[in-house]
Amino acid sequence: MKTHATGIPKVAIIDANTLAVIGLKQLLESIMPVIAVDGYGSFAELEANRPDDYMHYFVSMDIVLSHRDFFRDRQRKTIVLSLSLATTSSLAGFHSLCINQPEPLLIRQLLHLHQHGHSNGRNLPPLPQPVEQKVLSDREIEVMSLIAQGLINKEIAERLHIALSTVVTHRKNIMEKLGLKSVSALTIYAVMHGYVDINRI
Repeated sequence: MKTHATGIPKVAIIDANTLAVIGLKQLLESIMPVIAVDGYGSFAELEANRPDDYMHYFVSMDIVLSHRDFFRDRQRKTIVLSLSLATTSSLAGFHSLCINQPEPLLIRQLLHLHQHGHSNGRNLPPLPQPVEQKVLSDREIEVMSLIAQGLINKEIAERLHIALSTVVTHRKNIMEKLGLKSVSALTIYAVMHGYVDINRI
């Protein structure tokens, strides 16, 4: 596996839809903070930037079909971006990701792909030391787990037998300590660090 000049593994997104590239780039960087993500609007752009340096390609269906030989030779590291959840829309032998679905479902599918390809961190470098260290209290971990499972503040307060204001404070502290800005990012963090089973989100 080739890596970035700094030793960081690289992933490429190849799609003519700029917004799709930007959105997917942010999600991938949340799920795998130890990678670098580059976006390209065309196959020609990818080709001009040492394509074999990438450990994975996230590629729109039309680009894969137009350059089938290239991606077939790199099938194991190619994920086809599909607009439909229908199984008939995926190319035989390729992993696919439906980008036309609600964010929680997209995140869940990305996490499934990540766990399938890199279970227990296989083929990925170790996480940076600060990320490995425990930064949350036991109670904050409990709150984070319930947030990731979709519970609202009131439900969390009832489940843990604490005041609603305490839940709000914990929630604020968790986001600040982890440097996260959304529930989606928190969910990704919780699953990636083993605090929540992916099937419970």
